[in-house]
Amino acid sequence: MTRVFASADDVRAVLGEEFGPTGWLTVDQARIDAFAEATGDHQWIHTDPELAATGPFGTTIAHGFLTLSLIPHFARELYRLDFGTARINYGLGKVRFPAPVPVGSRLRASATFTELKPGPAGVTVTTRYVVELDGAAKPACVAETLVVVS
Repeated sequence: MTRVFASADDVRAVLGEEFGPTGWLTVDQARIDAFAEATGDHQWIHTDPELAATGPFGTTIAHGFLTLSLIPHFARELYRLDFGTARINYGLGKVRFPAPVPVGSRLRASATFTELKPGPAGVTVTTRYVVELDGAAKPACVAETLVVVS
């Protein structure tokens, strides 16, 4: 269920509270190949199922940056910021990829607003995402995003 925040004060009221998880998203080879095409990263461990079968994971794996790039997909399911006029990607804090994402894996995410900081262009919302890998002991990705809401 998407949570709706009508003001910066609404966000401030839930700082530190985790919400989610989202529904599951399956990462198939077509998505991996499309990401490779878009980025030019055609490393065999991502795009060559035959060679990857003999590699360290026994199959192709998603690019770490592909997993990271799914955060906006998950965020839309988790929350909506209904204040300000624009949302500007300001960057990332700490990002880690603790577990590889084998082709065919399912991912879902949870989010926690960790900081709300006023600035000249609006407020910066810092959000910590944990992207869970179905059946794995470690998450696929843990990332801190910064978005300016002006």
